[in-house]
Amino acid sequence: MRKTSTLDRAVNFTPALGKAWLTPLYDIAIRCLTSEKRWRSAMIAEAKVEPDDRLIDVGSGTGSLLIGLRSACPQADLLGVDPDRATIGIARRKAAHKMSSIRWHHGFLDSLELQDNWRPNKIVSSLLFHQVPAGQKKVLIEEIWNLLEPGGMVLIADYMKQENPLMRALFRATVQRLDGFADTQPNADGVMENLISARFIDSKRLALFITPTGAISLWRGFKERIVN
Repeated sequence: MRKTSTLDRAVNFTPALGKAWLTPLYDIAIRCLTSEKRWRSAMIAEAKVEPDDRLIDVGSGTGSLLIGLRSACPQADLLGVDPDRATIGIARRKAAHKMSSIRWHHGFLDSLELQDNWRPNKIVSSLLFHQVPAGQKKVLIEEIWNLLEPGGMVLIADYMKQENPLMRALFRATVQRLDGFADTQPNADGVMENLISARFIDSKRLALFITPTGAISLWRGFKERIVN
């Protein structure tokens, strides 16, 4: 077994909607307040999941993205990772209802143990990084890079740079009120774009979605292949 070890397990996580008691409302809130259908559909399309893919969803939450990816390609090997026991429970129930064979891991990414012959060629993450502590965002990007096989793709949808006063105001009045300012402000200032571009090759923003809670960006990058 191979164990990842970069992230600090002692780091606390922010619940899905900022407060644990709001978690049961997460799916309806995301659907109504983030234009979910637009950005999630785009993410599923850009993932281009194929039967032989091995994909990890980091911060898989209530499982909506992985269930959508499973519908797009039932043969792919999908694994969701999340430290929030409540959201993992919701995800398991939703996936079981749809008779999905998605695997779930309760814990931070650094607690994930992988078999030696299993390594993801695709890693996705949605609406996670704006809740990650400022000092851990780079660490998590590094952990994702380490896990990816050479040539693998990362796909991230999140609140990143809020480029105009309206988007900043919406983000401040909604997301930052729930999740706090310390972890979210670096995203609003553009730190994620810099981190992705610095670690992954051919990185680019694929789409920008204007929502009632601010702008959500969809970014893609690749890990360089090993050249013999």
